Amino acid sequence: MPKTTFTREEIQSFAQLSPFELKDKFIQIAQAVQEDKPGQKEKSSAQMLNAGRGNPNWIASGPREAFFALGYFALSESKRVWSADNLGGMPEKGDIGKRFDRWLRANPELPGTEMLEACVEKAVERFGFDRDAFLHELADSIVGDNYPVPDRMLVHAEQIVRGYIGDEMFDKRPPADNNLSLFATEGGTAAMCYIFDSLMKNGLLKKGDKIALLTPVFTPYLEIPELDTYEFEVVHVSASMFAETGVREWRYPTEEVAKLEDPAIKLACIVNPSNPPSLAMSQRVIDQIKDIVATKNPHLLLVTDDVYGTFVEGFRSIAADLARNTLLVYSYSKHYGCTGWRLGVIGLHDDNVIDEMIANLPAQEKARLAKRYGTLTLEPEKIRFIDRLVADSRQVALNHTAGLSLPQQVQMVLFSLFDMLDEGQAYKLKVRSIVQQRLDLLLEGAQMKISEDAQRAGYYIELDLLAEAERTQGKEFADFLEKNYEPVDPLFRLAEQTHVVLLNGGGFDGPEWSVRVSLANLDDLDYLKIGHHLRAIFDDYIAEWRASKG
Repeated sequence: MPKTTFTREEIQSFAQLSPFELKDKFIQIAQAVQEDKPGQKEKSSAQMLNAGRGNPNWIASGPREAFFALGYFALSESKRVWSADNLGGMPEKGDIGKRFDRWLRANPELPGTEMLEACVEKAVERFGFDRDAFLHELADSIVGDNYPVPDRMLVHAEQIVRGYIGDEMFDKRPPADNNLSLFATEGGTAAMCYIFDSLMKNGLLKKGDKIALLTPVFTPYLEIPELDTYEFEVVHVSASMFAETGVREWRYPTEEVAKLEDPAIKLACIVNPSNPPSLAMSQRVIDQIKDIVATKNPHLLLVTDDVYGTFVEGFRSIAADLARNTLLVYSYSKHYGCTGWRLGVIGLHDDNVIDEMIANLPAQEKARLAKRYGTLTLEPEKIRFIDRLVADSRQVALNHTAGLSLPQQVQMVLFSLFDMLDEGQAYKLKVRSIVQQRLDLLLEGAQMKISEDAQRAGYYIELDLLAEAERTQGKEFADFLEKNYEPVDPLFRLAEQTHVVLLNGGGFDGPEWSVRVSLANLDDLDYLKIGHHLRAIFDDYIAEWRASKG
């Protein structure tokens, strides 16, 4: 294959972009070579393979069917109260359970009724709900006829999602008493924004403060601290360990984690399992951080983004071991194929250092915050941080209309209850097998080696091409690549010559010569093709190196 038609200077300029913006450039390149060219009668028949974004190409259909079935039941309840000229009333609570049973018997052929009934019975059995109260919450919420009350999260919904978090994020071993309060948010991205904003608003973080990022990491965690709102001083805790020469382990050395001992570091951001290496944090590192909090940095705040936790057998969030110091962020988007639903939660244990730190703020700061939240209660100093997050999400003044939309909360509830059924556990194993199959096919095509790791989620993979060069051809070849090409040169070649779009690992604060492949959004055999294309590009570099030696 020929080299890319872009000059080294052009590649250098594009490399300054965020990986997700650079991805758009690669898409443009891949699409351009498919279009008609002067003198050609036919456009390229090669398919563009965009493995640059982590939106899965599967969905959980069962709990969605239950959602739509519930919608029909709720509308029947509405029309029972008031039905004229497309006008309905608000569903009523009294005897709604009996009416639900009659409705189920009358609609046996409606898709989703069996799953809906199973979810309802699981909730009543496991959480001891009053059946009428729970069904009324579901019916009233799915039609969306009320503001969210409580605004942070509906009563039954919070208990169910807390149970789901306990099962899947804590491996059914939650922290003591599992006193985790939840705030339902518009996905994990909103959760991130709310957390940074409220920590600043409450004086727990200040402009220019020192924070730590465990890297490589999802790029917004790298970019948000640089915004003029924050301008944080960032300490990078790098996963720089090697399993063997040329094979990255993507694990954190003890000396890197030890950086968190600095009491000037106020906050550490963790994506666990990591993005893009896609590995769950080892117990060794969790134990080291526990020791640091116990001895050297007791007020260190942790934000752990655990969206990929369901893809690792036996996953247990660091929030289980360090409940007092940790804000847990979880999104349903990847496991259930629902990025468009925008379903996420922030979890904070009721006994936490954040509320303790707010209580110990200087008098001047307390007075400022009393004024900020004074319209909400006569005792603003008693508002917990989890509830301040809710108020701040609506600029405090609109707190009375805060909260995630009720239909969204219902779908979150049904996803959670589905997971508690045998069908949900079978689904979990299936989606894990999908990404593992795709990883195997990618590596088969690329003929590249990765470390063996039982805690690999496999939702993404980060391949270090420079390390692979040294492993297969020696350091001389690796030095040749560094001297003669830009680290993103392989990505330009892939887009231009093979219509494959990947992301640059350097944009995630990984090695500059690494590439990130999403294993979630293409068909299985597409990953074999991507692997073959990556291998061909790699072989081209080897040929160019050998030619340079005469």
